[in-house]
Amino acid sequence: MYSKIIGTGSYLPEKILTNHDLERMVDTSDEWIRARTGIIQRHIAAEGQMASDLALEASRKAIDAAGIQAQEIDLIVLATTTPDMIFPSTACILQHKLGISGGPAFDVQAVCSGFIYALATADMFVSSGKCRNALVVGTEVYSRILDWTDRSTCVLFGDGAGAVVLTQSNQPGILSSHLHANGSYNNVLAAPGNICGGKIQGSPFITMEGNTVFKFAVKVLEEAVFEAITANHLQASDIDWLIPHQANIRIIKSTANKVGIPMEKVVATVDQHGNTSAASVPLALDIAARDGRIKTDHYVLLEGVGGGFTWGSVLLRW
Repeated sequence: MYSKIIGTGSYLPEKILTNHDLERMVDTSDEWIRARTGIIQRHIAAEGQMASDLALEASRKAIDAAGIQAQEIDLIVLATTTPDMIFPSTACILQHKLGISGGPAFDVQAVCSGFIYALATADMFVSSGKCRNALVVGTEVYSRILDWTDRSTCVLFGDGAGAVVLTQSNQPGILSSHLHANGSYNNVLAAPGNICGGKIQGSPFITMEGNTVFKFAVKVLEEAVFEAITANHLQASDIDWLIPHQANIRIIKSTANKVGIPMEKVVATVDQHGNTSAASVPLALDIAARDGRIKTDHYVLLEGVGGGFTWGSVLLRW
């Protein structure tokens, strides 16, 4: 038995923050941001709009696209770095908002690799027969953990959510998944604050060593592609669509160049929503699925890298 994606969905908050808006907030420019990141705009959650609210909109679209009822979902795996609260999990909150109960629901925390980790986890449940229909979500409200005076980070991130429905299938869907982590880099990309006695200890904002992140990301994203295609006895030329984590267009182009996949076969949406962490891969997947680029029997390779460091890939047959 296999697991197969039968529906996708995504959601971006209504408020748009452009590079020109940021020019009035911090010492930066539209030209600088575009040249170094490829980002034109990002979406910002409204006051009181939580990760579960974004997830709910994306999930409803995915469930509708799958042609099933919410009550048929018997597993929710939700990836987020910005949960609604310390506990309960955002997955449980989403389950309640969908009006369902009974099946397992839990969060996965792997930062920008979160959706890859969540999809690989859900695949194990579905392909083993333990669950029939899984809802896999990536949702983030990074605007809440940004220092808007730090031009090295605040220009990069945005809010959004993406979701897929994964179901049992006799035909190959998810062909393989490959997950990795190296905790020795835990301070390179982090939001190191914590709460003790009701007070924040340390910085609650994102900190990042940009050059280190860039070099590491290009290295492991290249390795992730070759790991996936080697495991499935394929060549890079066999991949119909590469959907990488949408962090920076330079990282995306460097990865594609190193693995020999032309940009015409790469889904890049970072210009429209910035780095949405765990939401970026399912956001891009939904866009490509809905506009018809991804067709039946296409090989689709998803990959991500995030704080931890964590990284990995999932290879699909659509």
